[in-house]
Amino acid sequence: MNSTALKNELIFSYSSGNLGEAKSLFTSMYLYLNSNAARKSSIFDNLLADNFNNLDSVSPKNLKYSDCIKIQPKSDFRKYSNEDLNPLTKVLGNIKKVSWKSVYKGFKEYNLPISDNDSIKLIQMDPGISVPLHSHKGKEYILVLDGSFCDEYGEYKKGDMQINDKNIKHIPTACNKNGCICLSITENDIVFLGKFGPFLNLFTFIKSFFK
Repeated sequence: MNSTALKNELIFSYSSGNLGEAKSLFTSMYLYLNSNAARKSSIFDNLLADNFNNLDSVSPKNLKYSDCIKIQPKSDFRKYSNEDLNPLTKVLGNIKKVSWKSVYKGFKEYNLPISDNDSIKLIQMDPGISVPLHSHKGKEYILVLDGSFCDEYGEYKKGDMQINDKNIKHIPTACNKNGCICLSITENDIVFLGKFGPFLNLFTFIKSFFK
């Protein structure tokens, strides 16, 4: 699986407005945390804008910025912090006040209130906690928001994204120092493997009825 190509495809789809609500939020958070990804997005934006201008069916108009942007009175201006630009904060508010749901000791989840075909959630793993060996029926997108985790394919730190599919089998483990908080999208259920795989898959199946 070409991870770089998949990441570029996701960013391009975001720039062209072809993503659903969950993946749009996920990608905007990726661009917010990862400056390299943000630069790629800017390149794609410019390419798409140039292509749009070259369409014969589009007649550009000479507009002033004041025709498009409402000028705020000086009294309305305030200083914005970097956190004000955080896409996730705009949806959830303060992430520290999230009502986490414990799945097992050291592993918590929070399902974002977004109606979409894709399931998007926050995951919190305490230091040293692992997810049992598993694969995926569809693609899984994981973005590290804080801390780090590692698996058989490397270490992932804040701003790093991992994309997995049915060909990937791994055991994600949170770093021993700070654990990690991740934003995750799964297009379909994960498939647990190994000795306890059948039991865990049954648990996942039953859990799906209570979402």
